[in-house]
Amino acid sequence: MLIPELLARYRAGETTPKRLVGEAYASIASEAGDPAWIARFDKATLAHRAAELERRFEDSGRDWARFPLYGIPFAVKDNIDAHGLPTTAACPAFAYDPAQDATVVKRLRAAGALLIGKTNLDQFATGLVGTRSPYGAVPNAFNPAYIAGGSSSGSASVVARGLVAFALGSDTAGSGRVPAGFNNIVGMKPTRGAISTRGLVPACRSLDCVSIFALTATDALTVYEVARGFDAEDAYSRAAAPGVTAFPGRLRIGVPNSPEFFGDRLQAQEYARAVARATEQGTKIVQIDFSAFAETAALLYQGPWVAERYAAIEAWMRDRPEALDPTVRAVIGEADKFSAVDTFKAQYRLEELRRRVAPMWDAIDVLMVPTAPTIYTIDAVNAEPILRNSHLGTYTNFVNFLDLSAIAVPASMRADALPFGVTFIAPAWSDAALCKLGMEWQRESGLTLGATGATMPPAGDGVGTPAAAPAAGQVRVAVVGAHLSGMPLNHQLLARGARLVREARTASTYRLFALPATRPAKPGLKRVEEGGCAIALELWDMALADFGSFVEEVPAPLAIGTLELDDGTRVKGFVCEPHGLEGAEDVSGHGGWRAYIASRA
Repeated sequence: MLIPELLARYRAGETTPKRLVGEAYASIASEAGDPAWIARFDKATLAHRAAELERRFEDSGRDWARFPLYGIPFAVKDNIDAHGLPTTAACPAFAYDPAQDATVVKRLRAAGALLIGKTNLDQFATGLVGTRSPYGAVPNAFNPAYIAGGSSSGSASVVARGLVAFALGSDTAGSGRVPAGFNNIVGMKPTRGAISTRGLVPACRSLDCVSIFALTATDALTVYEVARGFDAEDAYSRAAAPGVTAFPGRLRIGVPNSPEFFGDRLQAQEYARAVARATEQGTKIVQIDFSAFAETAALLYQGPWVAERYAAIEAWMRDRPEALDPTVRAVIGEADKFSAVDTFKAQYRLEELRRRVAPMWDAIDVLMVPTAPTIYTIDAVNAEPILRNSHLGTYTNFVNFLDLSAIAVPASMRADALPFGVTFIAPAWSDAALCKLGMEWQRESGLTLGATGATMPPAGDGVGTPAAAPAAGQVRVAVVGAHLSGMPLNHQLLARGARLVREARTASTYRLFALPATRPAKPGLKRVEEGGCAIALELWDMALADFGSFVEEVPAPLAIGTLELDDGTRVKGFVCEPHGLEGAEDVSGHGGWRAYIASRA
C-alpha cells in the first residue's frame, strides 16, 4: 500500500476513498483480537469521512495540489490526539476524549489522509519493547514469539502488514526507530520540533518527536512534507532552518569502532555485512570513538531526565500508581533519586558531551549504526523487562539529546528469518537528505516491503534517482510551481503531449518564493551562493517542436533557464528575474510549492 500507487489508482478512476477504506476496514476486521490496535472508527464512520473527503475534493475542482494525501489511509499511536477517538496512552484509567486533533493529525487530514484508528504502545511511551500494555503485547510481524519493538509497536505492525499506508509514532529514546528495524519498514525520526507535538501526551517533552512509519523512505518523506511546519502554539516547535538536503557523491559514513551486540552473533554478522556493502559502493568508512554517544544515551534513564517522565504524569504517579503498568511505574519511579542539583550537573555534562561530538561531523557526513544491537523474544523481555529494554536503546537514546535527525531502514534478513535494519543519523534539518539516502539503501537491499511480500517500485520512482536522458527530438523541462501535476497550469504540458518522467529536487543552492499578486499563484526560483536548499520539482519531457510555444506562454518575471538537480544533472526549467522577487515571501522551508500550497489550505 504505497502512496504513489494509491494516488495513481484514484487518478485513473480505478477506486475511490470510500471504496478503499471499506476494503481496509474489512481486512482489519478480519484479524479479530489484533493487539496492534487500541481503537478504530467503525465502518459507517469511515464511510462517512471518506464521502466527505470526496465532496471536498470535488468542490475544490479536483485540486490535487490541495490534497497531496488524498484518500491515503493511516493510523496514529494512541498517545496522539485524534478527535472522535479516546486517547489512552495505553492506560485505560487515563483515557480522555480530545476536543480536537493534534496539530500533526489536523495537517494530514487537511491534505486528504483518512485516519483509520489508534495503535497500541508501551504505556505512556515508556519502553522499546511493545509489551508494556494492558491491551496486550504486539508480536513481531515475522515471528510472533519475538517483540515488535516499542514504544510505537502498533504503528509499526499495521504498516508492516500493509493495513495502512503510513502511521504516526512518537520518538523520545528510539520509539520511532526500533520497531521499524524489527519489522522491516522505514522509521523516520525528524529533526526535533520540525513536526508539532501539540496534542501528543508527553514522555519527555523537551525531547519528544512525532515519527513516521512507512514502507518506503519516499512515502515517509511525502508524509513529512505535509506534517512538518512551525506551530506557534507549541513551545517546542521550531521554524525550519537551512540544512543538508543531499549528501555528497563520495559519502563518508561513520561507524562505531567497537559496536556492542550483547552476544547476538546474528546481529553482529548483519551489521558487518552492511558496513561491507557500504564499502563496496565506494563509501568512505570512518571508524569513530562511540563513547561520547554511549554516555549521552545513558543519561536518558540513568540521569535526571527520568524526572521529566514523572512530570508528564505526576498526578497519576502520586494519586493512582496502581493504574500504571508495574514496569512503567518502576522506571518512572526512579525520578525520586534525583535532586535539582543532580539535574544541573547532568545538564552541564550533556553540554560537554555535545561539544565532544560536534567535531566528528567534520569527518563524516552520516553515522550508520545498527537500529538495535539485538532482538528478544516476548518471554525473554518479560523475564528481565528493564535490563533487556535498556539494551535496545544503545544506538537510539542519544539522538534527540544531541539534536540529530535519523532514519531507520531495512538492510537484510538474518539467518533466523528476522529483519535487520540500520539507522542513518545526521545533524538537525538533514531530514530530506536522509530520506534520499534511505531510499537508495532500501532499493539496493533487494528486500520486500515490510511483511507484505510486495517488491520495491521500479527505479526512477525514488527521491533523487537519476532518470535516463530524453529521447531524440525531446527536451526535458523542470517545473516547480503551477505546472506541477494537478496544478492549474499543468494543462499547458498535457496539451503538448508532455510526459511526466519523475519527481526530483534541485541542488541545495536555491530558494523558493511565492510571487505577489499572481493568478494563479506562482513561485519564483532563485539560485543563491549560500543558505540554499533543495526544492521539489517534476521533470517532464516534451517534443522539441512544441517547446517554443510552451516558452511563449511563460509570463514575466518568470523565464526558462538552466537548473542544477541534486544528482548533478542540468535541465531547462523555470527561473525568476530578480525584480519579480521584490515583496515575495520566502517559502523555501516547505521544501516545495506543493507542500506550501497544502499548508495554506
